[in-house]
Amino acid sequence: MSEHIRSTKSGGVLTLLIDRPSKKNALTDSMYAALADALEAAQPDPDVRVVLLRGEGDIFTAGNDLGEFAAVATGAAPQRNVIRFILGLTRLCKPVVAAVQGKAVGVGATLLLHCDYIILTEDAQLTMPFVNLALVPEAGSSLLLPARIGHARAFAIFALGEPVDARNALAWGLANQVVAPDSLKSSAEDIAHRLAKQPLGALIATKKLMRDTETLIAHMKVETERFFERLTTPEAREAFTAFAERRAPDFSKVSGPGS
Repeated sequence: MSEHIRSTKSGGVLTLLIDRPSKKNALTDSMYAALADALEAAQPDPDVRVVLLRGEGDIFTAGNDLGEFAAVATGAAPQRNVIRFILGLTRLCKPVVAAVQGKAVGVGATLLLHCDYIILTEDAQLTMPFVNLALVPEAGSSLLLPARIGHARAFAIFALGEPVDARNALAWGLANQVVAPDSLKSSAEDIAHRLAKQPLGALIATKKLMRDTETLIAHMKVETERFFERLTTPEAREAFTAFAERRAPDFSKVSGPGS
């Protein structure tokens, strides 16, 4: 288990806490590996009936550690444990509850599309700035988000990187509850423990009926190939260089179908 992922088990609930607040809970390859290991172990564990995902500090997660992604854009080997993590969420048959405070960026927002019950704080914002970084959506979001909220809203979120506030997330069906920040932990634990008392077989059967896992995984395979292709393009190098240099990117000289 990564030092930045904490795991506790109580009353049938496995809590996975992202604990890297000094770096806005940005997710590294080793953190993805720890999360993937925990989800894979939870699947057959009779003592785990529900998984609860939380983030320490003021924000849920800033998404992928951009330092690692910038290294890939300049030629380093891609880190693939993020794929294991998302596949683990996709395949997990047990209910997943997410407690989200502050910002949820990139994969921090798209992973929520794989969760079954989502609680946001009043100040929460979901942002998917993939195109801003010259990338494409990931984690199945290019399929799941339009299906959930419609093409027009999903395209604006992806193409312009427009954040979704808690009020709209609730109205659009991206969340179940919005609560005050000081109520988030207790509200999420209450829902998780209520679910843990439900008949697990019926919950699993219901969850399986509600989503076509194999179709989703097939779509994610294509999506992942495009994502890692995009990481090595001139557009992506410009995006990550601009981020490191704290300036606005200039795509005018690199834009094009193959960029």
